[in-house]
Amino acid sequence: MRSPSLLLGSLLVGLFLLLALASFLYPVDPNAPDFLHRLAPPSPAHPLGTDPLGRDLLARLLHGARNALLVGSIAVGVGFSLGVTLGLVAGYLGRYWDGALSLLMEALYALPGLLLALLFAALMGPGVLSSMLAVGLSMVPAFFRVARAGAMALKGTPFVEAALALGATSGWVIRRHLFPNLLGPLLVQASLAFAAALLAEAALSYLGLGVQPPAPSLGRMLREAQSFLPLSPYPALVPGAALSLAVLGFNLLGDGLRDRLDPRR
Repeated sequence: MRSPSLLLGSLLVGLFLLLALASFLYPVDPNAPDFLHRLAPPSPAHPLGTDPLGRDLLARLLHGARNALLVGSIAVGVGFSLGVTLGLVAGYLGRYWDGALSLLMEALYALPGLLLALLFAALMGPGVLSSMLAVGLSMVPAFFRVARAGAMALKGTPFVEAALALGATSGWVIRRHLFPNLLGPLLVQASLAFAAALLAEAALSYLGLGVQPPAPSLGRMLREAQSFLPLSPYPALVPGAALSLAVLGFNLLGDGLRDRLDPRR
């Protein structure tokens, strides 16, 4: 039986991806002001209304979704690649490798993502690169724990012992036997991490540490709209609803993948 969480999550994630792709087709400039139509309600000229500077909210939503997906994808990629690699090495090799890498992950886990973002912003300046690195590094411990636990559970299995008996090296075993068998739990973790990355990117942009103006960002759109809520709810409602549905979609997708890939079910 199909999982409702998987279906609904796939639908919401697919809709968010379509929004990002539509930014290449929608002809309106997201940064073009129209001071005669500031805080305008939805109309044929502006399907979702305008913001405090008269910029088209639909255009800014589409480009903000694209920027959020870009930052989230690279951040999750950084966390996935580093965390999985170190976790497989620590779980399979054990001994001092496990102790040293686990200690390093505990130290990294103790640093909040916002503190890392402030550190990178001070070193590199606020922007997309510093926010991607901060969010990505904050996700490394979660992927590390999943990969390490899986490697420790699989390294004593018969197919791994058979590969070693045939002369396979540790690197070969990790690449060809451990990683493919852990891909399911890692995909679930990646989906959940993507939801967290979208929230982190929006929070950093809200604080001025993420995507810099004039590039649209969902978090910055919320920041710019908060002072004008009594005049018009649309500048805050549009990015807030899009971000909420996207985060909900990735979380439901992760839950659905977990149920679908669980061998006990």
